[in-house]
Amino acid sequence: MSNPTKRPEVVVITGASAGVGRACVREFARRGAHVALVARGLDGLEGARREVERAGGRALVLPLDVADADAVEHAAEVTERELGPIDVWVNNAMLSVFSPVSKMRPEEYRRVTEVTYLGYVYGTLAALRRMRPRDRGCIVQVGSALAYRGIPLQSAYCAAKHAVQGFMDSLHAELIHDGSNVRVTMVQLPAVNTPQFDWVKSRLPREPQPVGPIFQPEVAARAIYWAAHNERRELYVGWPTVKAIVGDKLAPEVGDWYVAHYAYEEQETDEPVAPDRRDNLWEPVPGDHGAHGRFDERASDTSAQLWATTHRGLFALAGVGALLAAAAAKLLLDARDRRFADTQLERFRESGVM
Repeated sequence: MSNPTKRPEVVVITGASAGVGRACVREFARRGAHVALVARGLDGLEGARREVERAGGRALVLPLDVADADAVEHAAEVTERELGPIDVWVNNAMLSVFSPVSKMRPEEYRRVTEVTYLGYVYGTLAALRRMRPRDRGCIVQVGSALAYRGIPLQSAYCAAKHAVQGFMDSLHAELIHDGSNVRVTMVQLPAVNTPQFDWVKSRLPREPQPVGPIFQPEVAARAIYWAAHNERRELYVGWPTVKAIVGDKLAPEVGDWYVAHYAYEEQETDEPVAPDRRDNLWEPVPGDHGAHGRFDERASDTSAQLWATTHRGLFALAGVGALLAAAAAKLLLDARDRRFADTQLERFRESGVM
């Protein structure tokens, strides 16, 4: 995204206190952005603020719950007053509950939906109110492979991510219809090593964990930054995401069978749940938890698939180069064959055969 005035980019990131959101804060800040930090946990927000300022940017701490539409609108207003026009809005705040459907409670479904789906809607509306009159800006929805392939024990989260994906389809079509230059994109993530597994509400007998392969939050942050600055409707991150989404489109019954037989055990460690375990469904867990969870030894900090996806131009050039090389080789071979044929013809003539 070009910035003709050369001013620092202004970015709003929800869920900025920890995990993928915190990694995004660092990624945008190291590239010179001013960042509005939205989350409930003040300790994590203050930690994020210090990181932005160490990178040379300005940070605005906005402690709020994205389930409150008025608070989100006010945050957008304050951001533009304090930092300037919003260039990028990243919707990332999320909640989940690890539980079989039969044990879920109505208020838990409502709470996860209000944050993980409606929080994205409220953020998008606040951003659009400011971006559409200027006819520029980008809204990034941080999604998941689970936006397409639901898995057991996370029905509320999967449903919310499916809802975001449907919301995006409608919004894309409307922006195209209106001829708007505001961009919206969705980044579908794989399993990520974030602190959420230490505080997510859970009814599992053992501690929850991400379904591997696991990636570090910096991989997600690089993808989100790239999506905010490149024309791409949707960005898949990691081969596990590609396999889950494409597989679900081609053979959903196979996906049902697989997750039914393997996704239960894969979402639990061998460690029993501590009796005093706290969760963040209704209130944030105190402390600055940073970007990483406790799965560093199992998490990858690179993705060959993401690199290839974000460098498709190089592959296109390589393809053109290969075609040109093949065409040149064919011309050389044709020329050699013609010379050979001409030589043979001349020999026949000299021998009197012709």
